[in-house]
Amino acid sequence: MYTVLAIVLLAVFFLSAALKILNEYERGVVFRLGRVIAAKGPGLIILIPVIDRMVRVSLRLVALDVEPQDVITRDNVSVKVNAVLYFRVVDPVKAIIQVENYSYAISYLSQTTLRSVCGQAELDDLLANREKINAELQEILDTHTDPWGIKVANVELKHIDLPQEMQRAMARQAEAERERRAKVINAEGEFQAAAKLAEASTIIEQHPVALQLRYLQTMREMSSESNTTTFFPLPMELFKAFMPRPAEPDKT
Repeated sequence: MYTVLAIVLLAVFFLSAALKILNEYERGVVFRLGRVIAAKGPGLIILIPVIDRMVRVSLRLVALDVEPQDVITRDNVSVKVNAVLYFRVVDPVKAIIQVENYSYAISYLSQTTLRSVCGQAELDDLLANREKINAELQEILDTHTDPWGIKVANVELKHIDLPQEMQRAMARQAEAERERRAKVINAEGEFQAAAKLAEASTIIEQHPVALQLRYLQTMREMSSESNTTTFFPLPMELFKAFMPRPAEPDKT
């Protein structure tokens, strides 16, 4: 009885140690007596108990949040910058044997790279050219992690925290810029209105009857409004004395 029970327990132990099931997104790096055989999976994996050891590696895309870093930009502005990093394992064997803990290593590498790249840029570039900074970070990190079998897919700057003094200064600058644009637009409007009035005066000078038509149109507009204004129409002949006379032809 005890012999049968021992055999059953031994068989259960053997099966649990020998049979491993890996999901579609997983690979198993198999070590046999300390040496790497291969990366196996997905599906059912058979190992030799005691002799073989397997390390699971996920091939899914991982989002790593980079902690906020204190950065002094090239124009001597102190800011806090954080980012998010997307990476995945492309070579499970390298990810296990080339680096002890690839997630830990990528985290610290991304922090130092973030401080280095942002410290070489000016504040305006950080705020306006984020895509350029993101591409530079991704290229540097991907180059460093390639020997580890890691592919850095994307890097995105999340937040750039500015000091209160710098925020107030930028707000004043933006307000001054808006006032300048408003004055320029107002001046352009006055210029265009003056040009149109000059054209209208030229037309009226060439065609005096146009002034009379404008006078009648104004009377119509005033009469259509619901107000208490009383007006008295005057004949246009009274204004002929104020109109320029046409030049007389030269009889010589």
